[in-house]
Amino acid sequence: MATPGASGEAASRKKLLIFDAEEDLAASLAEHTAGLSEKFVAERGAFTVVLSGGSLIKALRKLAEPPYLDAVDWSRWHVFWADERVVPKDHADGNYKLAMDGFLSKVPIPANQVYAMNDTLTAEGAAADYEARLYQLIKNGVVALSPVTGFPKFDLMLLGMGPDGHIASLFPGHPIVHENQKLVTYVEDSPKPPPERITFTFPVINSSAHIALMVTGAVHKTLSGKESSSDLLPVEMVEPQDGEMTWFTDKPAVSMLSSI
Repeated sequence: MATPGASGEAASRKKLLIFDAEEDLAASLAEHTAGLSEKFVAERGAFTVVLSGGSLIKALRKLAEPPYLDAVDWSRWHVFWADERVVPKDHADGNYKLAMDGFLSKVPIPANQVYAMNDTLTAEGAAADYEARLYQLIKNGVVALSPVTGFPKFDLMLLGMGPDGHIASLFPGHPIVHENQKLVTYVEDSPKPPPERITFTFPVINSSAHIALMVTGAVHKTLSGKESSSDLLPVEMVEPQDGEMTWFTDKPAVSMLSSI
């Protein structure tokens, strides 16, 4: 059972869904994603989806089950990552392996439409390579460009939130949260291991047509415990500029979200 809610003038762009159980959240997330897939495949012949790590992948499991397994046009999906750890593809710390094991290996998306990080490069090199591939896909018409921001406009950006309020590999207080020119940047000193990562920047995240942000559990202390209200956490910097945003949450997380 979900309880919808929204507040303030951003209500038209942001929707808050509160679920009693994780099973209900997963069912709603699958329905939401499948509906957007149908919409964008009909409109532009492709569906560009951005994944992240953590519990989000488990929450996508129902897409690999009936009715979605047969109903979704998987051949039109193009899959990206909001961030990745600079480790080999078969490494347990990698978001690629997490997504492959938990979701991508169970659905028939063409392998050449799954855009993994080049794991033979340094963090800096991998970020530059991923950005160059994005520019090529924009040129080819696979990835849309936002007329509002001039940055890539992914159809659906799927994000989770860490207990410290980070999203992707954009961590509180780290200088890369202010990067506003690059599409992809890198960190070599992540406060959470492994230390080397690549990540989409906020202009890319906030240019998405649809953002689904999953925040569950007793994580509300992240915001209530801040020393300064003027220092925004990364999760608070998610602000769609050319699209819509849906929070997928549960009751323990709601008190945190009420302050965003």
